[in-house]
Amino acid sequence: MGTPKVTPITENRHTGGYVIWDPSDGMLTREAIILIAGSGLCTAGLVLGGETAGGAAVSSALETNTGNGTIGAITVGPAAQIGEYAVVFDDATHFTVNDPAGAEVGSGTTGAAFDEDGIGFTITAGATAFAAGDGFTVTTTGTVKFGPWDPTASDGLAVARAILWSGSRDATTSDADAVANVRGPMRVNASELIWGANVTTDAQKAIALAQLEKLTILNT
Repeated sequence: MGTPKVTPITENRHTGGYVIWDPSDGMLTREAIILIAGSGLCTAGLVLGGETAGGAAVSSALETNTGNGTIGAITVGPAAQIGEYAVVFDDATHFTVNDPAGAEVGSGTTGAAFDEDGIGFTITAGATAFAAGDGFTVTTTGTVKFGPWDPTASDGLAVARAILWSGSRDATTSDADAVANVRGPMRVNASELIWGANVTTDAQKAIALAQLEKLTILNT
């Protein structure tokens, strides 16, 4: 009797298979996204960065401001997030900037250019000095397209912003619709995550996981 031949069965990645916990049915943490052309065959668990195209921004001073300084023209790069950035003064000349998720992205000083997280501007002091708690809201708009997180990139793909929830999407030659986890609270199995071709070290992965943690996407 000969040795029977059995064809190996290859199991595909399961949609959302990396998720350990998310609230309710998970709809609070997921959004429809666009995978950018050139991303290749993307499977569930792929850590994603995002590029903002056609970005623009407007600012508005808080109605409670003591100071009457102004914020100048705002530049919006591919690393910018879409939503409301909060600029909050710590004293008359120093301020911090929080991204739309509430995470601090940098600090600045009146009269000096601020350029962090894809947005840039200069705040000019007015005749009446700013006080602690004064600030501005900077609202950014644009189209975000996602691709494999890439620590070597010089644009938004170097910032981990999401994890692909959809089981399999082909974005080799054209954009592809998909669904991704873009915020927490949730917990994922880090060993089940998928990494792009330019992620080659555990240290790089640690950077991405720390970036995801700012979105309250926690790993175990």
